[in-house]
Amino acid sequence: MKKMNRILGFVLVAVLLLGVISPVAAQDDKPVVGVVLKSLANEFFKTLQEGAEAWAKEDGRYTLDIKGMNSETDIDTQLSIMDTFISQGVDMIILAPADSSALVPSVVKAQAAGIPVVNFDVRLDAEQLKANGLEDFLFVGPDNEEGAYLAGMALAEKIGEGGKVFIIEGNPGADNAIARKAGFDKAVAEGKLELLESSTAHWETEEANALVANLLTKYPEVQGIMCANDSMVLGAQKAVEAAGRDDIQIVGFDNIAAVQDLIKQGKALATVDQFGADMVKMAIEVGQKIIDGEIEPLGWEKTPVKLITIEDLE
Repeated sequence: MKKMNRILGFVLVAVLLLGVISPVAAQDDKPVVGVVLKSLANEFFKTLQEGAEAWAKEDGRYTLDIKGMNSETDIDTQLSIMDTFISQGVDMIILAPADSSALVPSVVKAQAAGIPVVNFDVRLDAEQLKANGLEDFLFVGPDNEEGAYLAGMALAEKIGEGGKVFIIEGNPGADNAIARKAGFDKAVAEGKLELLESSTAHWETEEANALVANLLTKYPEVQGIMCANDSMVLGAQKAVEAAGRDDIQIVGFDNIAAVQDLIKQGKALATVDQFGADMVKMAIEVGQKIIDGEIEPLGWEKTPVKLITIEDLE
């Protein structure tokens, strides 16, 4: 009964929205979608933004207002962006939270204002959602654990059983960081690797560079590095190169152009594509179906992941 009440509540919000044109949307008579991204200094999110804008221009149904953070840990900016979109009365919010728990109150606030929110890329915290009456809240995004497992197994196959590795993690409070760590751990166990250390570089290139430089001194026997995103691959590779350790194999996650170049040059082994622009498109289309009453705002709309190696780039 509780679940049915929650569903009915969402449907009621959708019905109300159909009779209201927000001040922002009224400017060009298209629904306005507020897209909340993480750091636009991260090449993955810059590419995602460009792809989403190109799709919206071609599609013609929506006006996108895309905003991001200054750095991967700039949670306050995301909270401010959410407040801005709520006060503007956008028609829909598509959210990639930098912190899976910290953004839940903003989602609750948006829903209370009659603005549907679609969570994509990074899953909001299930317990926090449940505590706010949003159990099984809709998520549009990849299986981050599976993607990291694919990258980790590529590394395991390359260096063999007993190979010694580091894991460079993302933000500890982000669901995708937790899932990717789990995927790497699974590959370590299945590939019978030796994990020397697992530490966070908060998704950041320079932090990964400094961290890996220190770890290379501490563990000169290392043979492979698993990075939870490609921005950290760039930092790790610089540290490896500075140490003269071109024997170390590196894998990442995001399939940014700079890491594709490293793979082509033999300076990185593999990455994982999660098709960011397509993810935004799918999140918006799913949000429209919720507004139109075609689907319930529950569950997981899974998007694809694909391991990318030199064979894919030749």
